[in-house]
Amino acid sequence: MRRNPHDSREKVIIRVAKIEDADSIADVYLRSRKELVSCAPLVHSDDDVRHWVRSRLIPAGRTTIVVAGERVVAFIACSSKDKVSWIDHLYVLPECIGSGSGSRLLELAQRELTPPIRLYTFQCNARARRFYERRGFRPIVFGDGSGNEENCPDILYEWAPAQ
Repeated sequence: MRRNPHDSREKVIIRVAKIEDADSIADVYLRSRKELVSCAPLVHSDDDVRHWVRSRLIPAGRTTIVVAGERVVAFIACSSKDKVSWIDHLYVLPECIGSGSGSRLLELAQRELTPPIRLYTFQCNARARRFYERRGFRPIVFGDGSGNEENCPDILYEWAPAQ
Protein backbone atom coordinates (compact mmCIF):
# COMPACT_ATOMS: atom_id res chain seq x y z
CA MET A 1 0.00 0.00 0.00
CA ARG A 2 1.35 3.42 -0.95
CA ARG A 3 1.90 5.80 1.94
CA ASN A 4 0.46 9.29 1.59
CA PRO A 5 3.48 11.63 1.69
CA HIS A 6 1.42 14.33 3.36
CA ASP A 7 1.32 14.15 7.13
CA SER A 8 -2.35 13.94 8.09
CA ARG A 9 -1.79 16.90 10.40
CA GLU A 10 -0.49 19.09 7.57
CA LYS A 11 -2.84 21.76 6.38
CA VAL A 12 -3.41 21.55 2.61
CA ILE A 13 -4.20 24.82 0.85
CA ILE A 14 -5.04 25.49 -2.78
CA ARG A 15 -4.36 29.08 -3.79
CA VAL A 16 -3.26 31.37 -6.58
CA ALA A 17 0.50 31.41 -7.09
CA LYS A 18 2.49 34.48 -6.05
CA ILE A 19 5.89 35.58 -7.30
CA GLU A 20 7.35 34.39 -3.99
CA ASP A 21 6.35 30.84 -5.05
CA ALA A 22 8.45 30.93 -8.23
CA ASP A 23 11.38 28.85 -6.98
CA SER A 24 9.11 26.23 -5.45
CA ILE A 25 7.02 25.98 -8.62
CA ALA A 26 10.18 25.64 -10.71
CA ASP A 27 11.35 22.87 -8.36
CA VAL A 28 8.07 20.97 -8.84
CA TYR A 29 8.29 21.37 -12.61
CA LEU A 30 11.95 20.35 -12.87
CA ARG A 31 11.69 17.35 -10.55
CA SER A 32 8.50 16.12 -12.16
CA ARG A 33 9.83 16.46 -15.69
CA LYS A 34 13.20 14.86 -14.87
CA GLU A 35 11.92 12.02 -12.68
CA LEU A 36 8.49 11.24 -14.13
CA VAL A 37 8.78 12.28 -17.78
CA SER A 38 12.36 11.35 -18.55
CA CYS A 39 11.15 9.97 -21.89
CA ALA A 40 10.82 13.61 -23.05
CA PRO A 41 14.02 15.30 -21.89
CA LEU A 42 14.00 19.00 -21.06
CA VAL A 43 15.40 21.27 -23.75
CA HIS A 44 15.94 24.24 -21.41
CA SER A 45 18.43 24.60 -18.57
CA ASP A 46 17.27 24.70 -14.96
CA ASP A 47 18.17 28.41 -14.85
CA ASP A 48 16.09 29.10 -17.96
CA VAL A 49 13.11 27.26 -16.43
CA ARG A 50 13.42 29.26 -13.20
CA HIS A 51 13.55 32.51 -15.18
CA TRP A 52 10.50 31.48 -17.25
CA VAL A 53 8.46 30.64 -14.12
CA ARG A 54 9.34 33.97 -12.47
CA SER A 55 9.04 36.23 -15.53
CA ARG A 56 6.31 34.60 -17.61
CA LEU A 57 4.33 31.80 -15.96
CA ILE A 58 3.35 33.48 -12.69
CA PRO A 59 2.83 36.98 -14.16
CA ALA A 60 0.39 35.47 -16.68
CA GLY A 61 -1.90 35.10 -13.67
CA ARG A 62 -3.52 31.69 -14.11
CA THR A 63 -1.31 29.47 -11.99
CA THR A 64 -2.72 27.72 -8.93
CA ILE A 65 -0.69 25.76 -6.39
CA VAL A 66 -1.26 23.12 -3.74
CA VAL A 67 0.63 23.80 -0.52
CA ALA A 68 0.92 20.95 2.01
CA GLY A 69 2.32 22.17 5.28
CA GLU A 70 4.61 24.90 4.01
CA ARG A 71 5.72 23.16 0.81
CA VAL A 72 4.41 23.62 -2.75
CA VAL A 73 3.65 20.07 -3.91
CA ALA A 74 1.75 20.70 -7.17
CA PHE A 75 0.67 23.37 -9.61
CA ILE A 76 -1.59 23.93 -12.59
CA ALA A 77 -1.39 26.72 -15.16
CA CYS A 78 -4.28 27.46 -17.49
CA SER A 79 -5.08 29.73 -20.42
CA SER A 80 -7.82 30.38 -22.98
CA LYS A 81 -7.67 30.91 -26.71
CA ASP A 82 -10.28 30.87 -29.48
CA LYS A 83 -13.11 29.68 -27.18
CA VAL A 84 -11.02 26.79 -25.86
CA SER A 85 -9.67 26.51 -22.32
CA TRP A 86 -6.21 25.01 -21.94
CA ILE A 87 -4.38 23.27 -19.15
CA ASP A 88 -0.88 24.31 -20.08
CA HIS A 89 0.88 22.64 -17.15
CA LEU A 90 -0.10 20.25 -14.36
CA TYR A 91 2.80 18.91 -12.32
CA VAL A 92 3.12 17.17 -8.94
CA LEU A 93 6.25 16.43 -6.93
CA PRO A 94 7.19 12.79 -7.59
CA GLU A 95 6.86 11.74 -3.94
CA CYS A 96 3.38 13.29 -3.81
CA ILE A 97 1.92 11.34 -6.74
CA GLY A 98 -1.18 9.59 -5.43
CA SER A 99 -1.81 12.14 -2.67
CA GLY A 100 -4.78 13.72 -4.47
CA SER A 101 -3.06 17.02 -5.25
CA GLY A 102 -3.19 16.58 -9.03
CA SER A 103 -6.81 15.42 -8.87
CA ARG A 104 -7.79 18.45 -6.79
CA LEU A 105 -6.21 20.82 -9.31
CA LEU A 106 -7.78 19.07 -12.28
CA GLU A 107 -11.23 19.06 -10.62
CA LEU A 108 -10.83 22.79 -9.92
CA ALA A 109 -10.04 23.39 -13.60
CA GLN A 110 -13.02 21.30 -14.71
CA ARG A 111 -15.31 23.37 -12.44
CA GLU A 112 -13.92 26.80 -13.30
CA LEU A 113 -12.79 26.69 -16.93
CA THR A 114 -15.21 27.05 -19.81
CA PRO A 115 -15.40 23.80 -21.80
CA PRO A 116 -14.02 22.40 -23.92
CA ILE A 117 -10.79 21.99 -21.99
CA ARG A 118 -7.72 20.76 -23.85
CA LEU A 119 -4.22 19.72 -22.90
CA TYR A 120 -1.21 17.96 -24.33
CA THR A 121 0.81 15.16 -22.83
CA PHE A 122 3.58 13.03 -24.24
CA GLN A 123 2.62 9.66 -25.69
CA CYS A 124 5.38 8.04 -23.62
CA ASN A 125 3.87 9.37 -20.36
CA ALA A 126 1.59 6.42 -19.59
CA ARG A 127 0.90 7.58 -16.03
CA ALA A 128 -0.39 10.98 -17.20
CA ARG A 129 -2.44 9.37 -19.96
CA ARG A 130 -4.19 7.08 -17.45
CA PHE A 131 -4.71 10.02 -15.06
CA TYR A 132 -6.45 12.17 -17.69
CA GLU A 133 -8.43 9.35 -19.30
CA ARG A 134 -9.81 8.23 -15.91
CA ARG A 135 -11.10 11.77 -15.47
CA GLY A 136 -12.98 11.95 -18.75
CA PHE A 137 -10.37 13.40 -21.12
CA ARG A 138 -10.39 11.81 -24.57
CA PRO A 139 -7.52 11.77 -27.06
CA ILE A 140 -8.39 13.72 -30.20
CA VAL A 141 -5.03 14.03 -32.02
CA PHE A 142 -1.86 11.96 -31.86
CA GLY A 143 1.11 14.11 -32.87
CA ASP A 144 4.51 13.07 -34.20
CA GLY A 145 6.42 15.52 -31.99
CA SER A 146 6.99 18.14 -34.67
CA GLY A 147 4.79 20.58 -32.75
CA ASN A 148 6.73 20.60 -29.47
CA GLU A 149 10.22 21.63 -28.42
CA GLU A 150 11.17 18.14 -27.29
CA ASN A 151 10.33 16.62 -30.69
CA CYS A 152 8.58 13.86 -28.75
CA PRO A 153 5.27 12.33 -29.93
CA ASP A 154 2.34 13.85 -28.04
CA ILE A 155 -1.40 13.55 -27.61
CA LEU A 156 -3.98 16.34 -27.62
CA TYR A 157 -6.73 15.56 -25.09
CA GLU A 158 -10.12 17.21 -24.73
CA TRP A 159 -12.71 17.23 -21.97
CA ALA A 160 -16.27 18.48 -22.09
CA PRO A 161 -19.01 17.69 -19.54
CA ALA A 162 -21.48 14.97 -20.45
CA GLN A 163 -24.59 16.37 -22.05
